[in-house]
Parts: sequence; structure tokens; C-alpha cells
Amino acid sequence: MTTFSVRTLSAVLATAAVSLYCTAPALADDVPSNSARIGLYSVFFHVKADDLSGPYVPPGANIDAQNVNTLYLGYVRRLSSRFDVELAVGYPPLQRTEGKGPAALGSVPYNGQVIATARWLAPTLLVEYKFFDENSKLRPYIGAGVNYTAFYDRNSTAQGNAVSGGPTKLSLTSSVGPAGTAGLAYNIGGHWNVYASYSISQVKTKLNADTAGVIRTSHISFGPQVFIASVGYSF
Repeated sequence: MTTFSVRTLSAVLATAAVSLYCTAPALADDVPSNSARIGLYSVFFHVKADDLSGPYVPPGANIDAQNVNTLYLGYVRRLSSRFDVELAVGYPPLQRTEGKGPAALGSVPYNGQVIATARWLAPTLLVEYKFFDENSKLRPYIGAGVNYTAFYDRNSTAQGNAVSGGPTKLSLTSSVGPAGTAGLAYNIGGHWNVYASYSISQVKTKLNADTAGVIRTSHISFGPQVFIASVGYSF
């Protein structure tokens, strides 16, 4: 993740948060305007990737991503009785990438082998519409927004190096894409609520693998589907 990307993302999110805060209507004193949430973030990938291309790569060599679980953190600002804005993020997990395709490349096992690891940071900004009135214990909601994903700590494993023919440096471009969510909020008493939601987003990247100047590439669409179970406190 470049310094420019971090600064740009920070500026965009800060501007959006300040703008939404300033334009939100006045709220009744007894209705909390903020909520902090914590829970489990389960990500299920539906990867579509071009076959790896470059010197000495046989046809059909592709990749897949293992599903991950991580910590979910969210901040929600109440805009009105119907609308919220949410900033959601997961603690950067260790993402494992597997080979997909031939059982072996040369004499080195490939299919199903972990060939690379990386961590990603993927904040998502969502505007959400809540159904039913504020006195309801159960409130379904839907939302739409934008996701930003940046990859770092990108490493080729020993198996990946063996497949590539030597120590390999990896790069993955950052991604910006649409996101959507649907969920349920249930008030368990006072300022405490529990939540369950399902979200999708578009995450695309270009992979470059450099083995002593030999470059292999692929364009990857991760197709993440996310289930979140969380508890929140409104204040």
C-alpha cells in the first residue's frame, strides 16, 4: 500500500464522515446518534482469475484463495430514523493463496498447495436504509457503498518459490469497487444490539510475480461474500 493511497483514502473517508455528520438532522436527546460494533467477520471467496502467464508457465496454471475469519469492527452514525452511515473494517487477516490447475508444475506439487500469503486492509463505507420504526425490536436494513482494498506483506512461500524456480517477489494492485449489504438488527435491551449481515463487494487486482527478472502475471477478481455477526453499543 503506497503512502499516496493511504493519504488519499484517509482524506476521502474523513471528508465523507465530516460531511455526513454536519448534514445529519438534529436528533432527539433520547436517541443515540453513534454506535460501535465488534464481532466475527467471515469471508468466502469466489475467485475468477486469468491463468498465470509468462515464461515457463504451462497452460491451466491458476490460483485460488482460502476463506478466512477475522475480527470485525464498525462505526455507525445515525443520520435519521431511517438512514445510517457505516464504516466497516476487518482486522487484516493472513490470506493464503493456493495453486489451482495441474497437479504439479514439473516435479513440484502445485494444485491445492499454498504458494503465497498476504494481508489485506479493506475498509468499506456504506449508507444503510432501516425498515420498521425505531420502537421495533427487530429492524432489517439494506445498504450500498464503496470498498477499498489494499494488500501488503505479500510473500511467496517455499512451495511458491519452488514452483517459480527461485525466490519470488509479489505485487498486488489496490482495488476500489462497489459494495452492498443486507442485515438484521435486534435490540437486546437499552443501548445494546446484536447484528447479523451478509455483504458483497467487488475486489479486483493485478498480480505480478518477479523471479530474478522473470515476470508472471494474472488479473484476479476475488468475489468476496462476507457474513458478519456482531454486538453493538449505541451512545
